Amino acid sequence: MSRPTIRRLSGHVIDLIAAGEVIERPAAALKELVENAIDAGATRIVVALRAGGTDRIDVTDNGCGMSPVELELAVERHCTSKLLDDHLVQIRTLGFRGEALPSIGASARLSITSRTPESDTAWCIRVDGGVITPPQPASGPVGTRIVVTDLFFATPARRKFLKSARVESGHAESVMRRLALSAPHCAMRVLLDDKVLFDLPEQSPISRVASILDTTPDTLIPLDEQRGAVRLSGFACGPARTRATGSGQFILVNNRPVTDPMLRTAIRVAYRPVIERGRFPVMALHLKVPLERLDVNVHPAKTELRFADEAEIRSLVIGGLGRALGHGSKGGGGIHASFAPRSSIVYPPRPPEPRETVTSLPLQATLPTASAPQTQQAASRQGFAETDPAFAPAARAPQQPEALDPAFPLGAAIAQVFDTYILALAPDGDLILVDQHAAHERLTHERLREQYASGGTLRAQALLLPEVVDLPRREAEALMARAEDLAKLGIDLESFGPGSVLLRSVPALLGAKDIQGLLKDVADELASDPDLDAASTGSFAHHLDAILARMACHGSIRAGRRLKPEEMDALLREMERTPRANTCSHGRPTWLRLTRRELERLFGRVK
Repeated sequence: MSRPTIRRLSGHVIDLIAAGEVIERPAAALKELVENAIDAGATRIVVALRAGGTDRIDVTDNGCGMSPVELELAVERHCTSKLLDDHLVQIRTLGFRGEALPSIGASARLSITSRTPESDTAWCIRVDGGVITPPQPASGPVGTRIVVTDLFFATPARRKFLKSARVESGHAESVMRRLALSAPHCAMRVLLDDKVLFDLPEQSPISRVASILDTTPDTLIPLDEQRGAVRLSGFACGPARTRATGSGQFILVNNRPVTDPMLRTAIRVAYRPVIERGRFPVMALHLKVPLERLDVNVHPAKTELRFADEAEIRSLVIGGLGRALGHGSKGGGGIHASFAPRSSIVYPPRPPEPRETVTSLPLQATLPTASAPQTQQAASRQGFAETDPAFAPAARAPQQPEALDPAFPLGAAIAQVFDTYILALAPDGDLILVDQHAAHERLTHERLREQYASGGTLRAQALLLPEVVDLPRREAEALMARAEDLAKLGIDLESFGPGSVLLRSVPALLGAKDIQGLLKDVADELASDPDLDAASTGSFAHHLDAILARMACHGSIRAGRRLKPEEMDALLREMERTPRANTCSHGRPTWLRLTRRELERLFGRVK
């Protein structure tokens, strides 16, 4: 066999290799073109696609445009106007690598028509499979229009791996929604095979978020957290509004749309206590990070980042979302209003609670019953209701909306239906339906959490015979490095030779059932992420939370138990002051709202 020799690749082959890294599918080419338009200061961008961008991508903007000399440089590799020095630190633009246009031109037919405000004519340059035609005078307004046709005609192997037009269209739409979210100051119109996908004007950030998430601004929970020089802001939907995939999660870092796995994990951890497993929350978050503490030059597509302090960012996202959800949430699926933030409500003083088990949550009356005698109409209505054993009216006349305290958004209880659901009248006149068992289950669950959090430790249960747990050496070392943390959780460990630990006690709440499986899962997570403490691992949190949820379920008032009016009101008040009370421990809603318009629609009064 002859000795292989090293040779220099041709410029064309280098361009094709670069094109394969940067332009993996039509949506990737579209992303680069629209990012360039945003960087050029455009306030209006129009995108037209054919066959998901495989046949044609047409992007027109009203940005600053390019001169003929700049057009020639733009289609050369590693030429850019966005780096002011040779350091990849102060990067404030979406693009900066100077690879997009040359990569597209190497594998497709590319036409760029551009005009600057100072020029009296536009100029057009063409690139076909890497072959450049010099700029020619052309007609066109100030700004730039880029047309890409026959994508990957120069690389047939890559074209064979493209999916159907429907799939590619879906990826393109996803890209455009993320970019639209990053630039609310820019009007965007997107057409797919001559059909308007969306047409957004210049908007405020909350209006743009509502448009992209397909909701209304009043259903969004605002988020604004600062930790040192890092700021987390944005809007989130409540736990009742979830999706089967993560397509409803939009993350910006310094206005750059990203799909960073670490940030997605932090979001999942923050929502874990309030949504069902397998469901994904809906939100739009924006992280502002000092440029020197962020590396955006990690991946050619620039969708993944590297943070100088990942633990700090993860903690900010988890904590910020947790606090926002705890203050009250709004969501879809019939839940149209939020609890008012706890800081804005003055609650009546709570009497001291007797010492008792968590299975009995004391319910104290916090709303006075109506003292006026019932009207004849109300009395007749009560008499009619009493003929139906499924309907248990509260022993008082319903309060009028004007008389209800706006500080209590869940209003006053007026009846109990099927001995299971509480019917309440909100201050604005809407009807509130509360599942008494689901609501009380969440209240009990949160009280158990608080007891654990305030104590900081879990009671340990010593094993009659210590167990030896065999693990890979790396995972055993990770466990022993966190032995002190684990001891606070009731897990007492000793080293037992290379790759083994001796387990002497387990958390009393969890018991010894499958403790080895739990320990192995925790070890795996600690070994994968040394910044985690033991209590923050998903495995331990899931096991512990499952036990707390099961205890809460067994210790809650059951469906079928008839409640007194003051007990129903007390339950509503407790829900208003309890974090995450919108859903039960299993992620199901605890209350629903019926507005007047929804009732009129049910009766055919409106359409």
